[in-house]
Amino acid sequence: MDTRVHIIVFPSTVSSVEPRDDRPSLSDRERNILRLVVEQFVDTAGPVGSRSLAKDANVDLSAASIRNTMADLEDMGYLDHPYTSAGRVPTQLGYRTFVDELMDTPELSEVEREVLKVKLARLVSDTDELLSESTRLLSKLTNLLGIALSPRLSTAVLDRLDIVPLSGSRLMFVLSVRGGLVKTVVLSFESDLPRSKIDRIVSILNERIAGLTLREIRDTYEERLKDLPDDTGLVQLVLDEASLLFSEPDEGRLQFDGTQNIISQPEFQEPDDVRQLIETIEDEDRIVQVLENLFEANPEAVGQAVVRIGSETDEAEMDDYSIVLSPYQLGDTVGSLGVIGPKRMDYGRAVALVEKMASVVNRPADDEAADPSVPS
Repeated sequence: MDTRVHIIVFPSTVSSVEPRDDRPSLSDRERNILRLVVEQFVDTAGPVGSRSLAKDANVDLSAASIRNTMADLEDMGYLDHPYTSAGRVPTQLGYRTFVDELMDTPELSEVEREVLKVKLARLVSDTDELLSESTRLLSKLTNLLGIALSPRLSTAVLDRLDIVPLSGSRLMFVLSVRGGLVKTVVLSFESDLPRSKIDRIVSILNERIAGLTLREIRDTYEERLKDLPDDTGLVQLVLDEASLLFSEPDEGRLQFDGTQNIISQPEFQEPDDVRQLIETIEDEDRIVQVLENLFEANPEAVGQAVVRIGSETDEAEMDDYSIVLSPYQLGDTVGSLGVIGPKRMDYGRAVALVEKMASVVNRPADDEAADPSVPS
């Protein structure tokens, strides 16, 4: 059969990495100086010197004492000294310690909370648009790259299968799953069937497969459907195309927005840096794998932001970037959303925004009957 196919898929507490046993312990003074260096470097993007820290109202130390403390932090691997005469910058260990032990997560402003309500409340019934708008808002509010990964459809429970006749001897199969995700597949079908016959077959099919995950249907469709009486050819079409109808889409799960925002960061002023960033984020398979790996071993992470810094993703192409990500539930499935940016980012603000955005998108199966209003 000549089949043409068209698929459309509509889709705190920070969880840290395993603590390093060899992480050097820090005194209160060292912790305070490390925190200030990270915060100032995030603000200015320039190496931090002892004299600038000595002017801070929270530091009751001389420039010489601060310089000695910074030297100690450099010796322990928390700071680096990029140029002979320059100040210090945080290392990956410095950022990780800041996120795990020193960072404050700020409250969002009333204006920001209102923006989320106005922009997202009207989209809660349209998952694809909700995720798209979430990435746009995350990027706009952080000047980072907003990302969203829709759940794996193979783990989603089928609510209903519908068949819609189209012009030109085509049928559109609409698979609606719990959580608001929809998958559509268009197949060629020569027979011109009355609507009543299509509805009868749809009813029979739903009796057999509704309530199962797409993976369960894909693994057992033949034994569930092969004995159905059928004078329309529709059941046979489903049997012939089951691997396509109930499969995981090869692409389209990843959405991102805000390239124009992130390339305004000082880290991306050189053409080679911009090109590397674009090539990295356009490698969908790799990014999807990185995002899924963050939660694979932690099913309880829903509602918590996870921060991965540089090489913690175990992908060499991601060594220059950090990810702040939180999972969300749609029905029985789990997706994730967050931001990607340089290691020099405002982690506290990113965590606050990502966790809030995930709470807006979150619609677990046991809450589906409730009013999906935006949390205050």
